[in-house]
Amino acid sequence: MPVPQADLGRVAAAHDRLAQAIEALTDDDMRRASLLPGWTAGHVLTHLARNADSHLRRADAACRGEVVDQYPGGPGRRQEEIEAGASRDAATIVEDVRRTSSRLDAAWRAVPPDAWRGRSRDANGQMRFLFELPARRWQEVEVHVVDLGIGITPAQWSEEFVVAWFPRTKERLWGALSPEARAVEFDDPADHLAWLYGRLERPDLPPLPSWG
Repeated sequence: MPVPQADLGRVAAAHDRLAQAIEALTDDDMRRASLLPGWTAGHVLTHLARNADSHLRRADAACRGEVVDQYPGGPGRRQEEIEAGASRDAATIVEDVRRTSSRLDAAWRAVPPDAWRGRSRDANGQMRFLFELPARRWQEVEVHVVDLGIGITPAQWSEEFVVAWFPRTKERLWGALSPEARAVEFDDPADHLAWLYGRLERPDLPPLPSWG
């Protein structure tokens, strides 16, 4: 099983960009609504921190040869942890994100080559190899930094990110897309990906299926 070296570098760089983007956020910033319905910036960042913890848990389990759930206690427990952490002060939330991201980067770098074939369960129950997860964390960070509503937009996604994730996202949704949605074209692939993620709304665009 190949070590996902390229993805490890990409997610580490995304973690660095995230840390820089949020370092000056204030308590008021954390209380402001994000671009995700019902969530503040504090919710989004707490989610990113707990998501990092979930990947650390999966990496540790793979090294032990065990199968674990991404979020013990299921979606309900996951949401409770996000709600509990969202009201913390800005300095605490920012440090939580930085610390958990750093711990995850270090843990992945220490995974023995054979352990990358280990499997664990996503929050939706799907089994995944450990080697798939750094790319998914990269996606998580790039999308949610946009959701913070702090001025970072899909236009700032790198070409590398769009090239990597546009075909995967299109393939995932293709069977559920209406004929009208399948026919939609964009001049900018980043806009197309943002729309597929549900991060771009225009009155001329057809509705998309729920990510569920």
